Amino acid sequence: MTALKPIIAIDGPAGSGKSTIAKLVAKKLGLSYIDTGAMYRALALKAKKANVDFRDEGNIAELAKTIDIDLRYDAKTGQLTVLLEGRDVSEEIRKPYITDEVSSIAKIKEVREHMVTLQRRLAQGKRSILEGRDITTVVFPDAYKKFYLDADPDERIRRRYLEMKEKNMPVEESNVKINIEKRDRIDSTREHAPLRRAKDAVYIDTTKLSIDEVVNRVIEEINKP
Repeated sequence: MTALKPIIAIDGPAGSGKSTIAKLVAKKLGLSYIDTGAMYRALALKAKKANVDFRDEGNIAELAKTIDIDLRYDAKTGQLTVLLEGRDVSEEIRKPYITDEVSSIAKIKEVREHMVTLQRRLAQGKRSILEGRDITTVVFPDAYKKFYLDADPDERIRRRYLEMKEKNMPVEESNVKINIEKRDRIDSTREHAPLRRAKDAVYIDTTKLSIDEVVNRVIEEINKP
């Protein structure tokens, strides 16, 4: 991997497997892993704790300017720790009450602009793999390798439901469906940095593929000259 360029970028909708694949590829190749979605989730949590109305875009944008977020990835364990103002919020930001709001704040132009600055800073000088919604199109449009992961909507809903059940979160599959559909709609239609496939991104439909198959496909593409 001595010839590996610094940045690997992965985009795709919720439930497509971005986080799982990115973490495993990072572990196998010794890369720094940056979950950009976790950063928006941390901001949503900060807004919630501050009792800020999620419809108040001005106040949300002001919170983004002062937020202190740090991502620490342990390649040995494959665990990502998300620190908000120095406090570990890795589990709390995955709860439904945050998931329900994250797309609403992620569509705010000023928020995205600030987050892009933070994301570039976190990846600076490191061999990194980043995943999110606009990594290949906005954050690192000149990334060494770009990927767009996708899956059938029903499969994405099933995966997210099982993921939440495994974490013992009280959830109904019907509510997961509503949330996924809402996030898809907001992410793909927002005015600033909408979710879309970059023209030079490798498209991988993960619907019928195992995790290992997707990981191997990604690594194979990364290792191509």
